[in-house]
Amino acid sequence: MVRIAAFPTFVALFCTFLTAAEATEVSDADRQSFEQIVLDQMAAFQADDGATAWSYASPGIRQRIGTPERFLGMVRNGYAPVYRPRAVTFSDVTDELGGPTQRAHIIGPRGNTWIALYGMERQPDGDWRISGCVLIRSPGSDA
Repeated sequence: MVRIAAFPTFVALFCTFLTAAEATEVSDADRQSFEQIVLDQMAAFQADDGATAWSYASPGIRQRIGTPERFLGMVRNGYAPVYRPRAVTFSDVTDELGGPTQRAHIIGPRGNTWIALYGMERQPDGDWRISGCVLIRSPGSDA
């Protein structure tokens, strides 16, 4: 059975992202940026550095959540695999979320395996930010 970890706030953010997203071509450099952004945000979560983790979030997420502290709390309470991953590997960049979507395979803090879909959004200055994350329990992962 596939389970999706969801928070009411995140569900609203995700739905907003889907309606606003448009397909974007990405270069190899963009793909490398996506991976680094995800890893850097995870490192900030590991350090409980809400301000730095917040800096990788898109303006839409920042507007809806409001503060770095609330953001850190949301991730801590609803996204444990992202907050405290044991291992992370990256696979394809797809358009599963209606725009560039970095797929990551995560072993969470309890040893369960997850697929994380990171929506990426290009900013007016050309930088990329994370516009959403959907966690899907990997098939066959123990409960």
